[in-house]
Amino acid sequence: MIISLAVILAFVAVWVALVPRVNGISQPSVDVAAVAKQVARDTGWKIEVPVLPAGWRANAVRFVRSTDGLQTWHAGYVSPDDQYIAIEQTQGATSTWVAAQTNRGRDEGTLQAAGRTWEKIRRGDKVQNSLVHRGAGPKDVTTILTGTAPYDELVTFAERLRPVTAG
Repeated sequence: MIISLAVILAFVAVWVALVPRVNGISQPSVDVAAVAKQVARDTGWKIEVPVLPAGWRANAVRFVRSTDGLQTWHAGYVSPDDQYIAIEQTQGATSTWVAAQTNRGRDEGTLQAAGRTWEKIRRGDKVQNSLVHRGAGPKDVTTILTGTAPYDELVTFAERLRPVTAG
């Protein structure tokens, strides 16, 4: 019985050694531009997408109903140094929606970037930094930049935002 067990264990060890293993998972880039144009055309919103240098990759894009039933435009990006930044936009944002998108972080004041005033919000225990630019009225779009990137990288991201043309 011991010899049988040894033979089986040897067979399993050889099998495990021969089976290739994945060292990492890489997602293909997503086509943010195409979805952004469709969202802009369908909603009439003034949504934005960043124009990023080489090395960045888009890994998520969606237009879904979110907190408080608000339709939310989302696009996620990974920087060359593996920091994640997402842009979240909606029309008529509520304070509950903003809190959900920023993971109920703590207000840390404001800063200026791309000609706008942004609220700085940090959720320290989850390593999440956010910049929030609130629309002035119910028809205006509120923009949130959020992720693991530090504030200076979020500012650079904000400065690269460009309006999407619906055409």
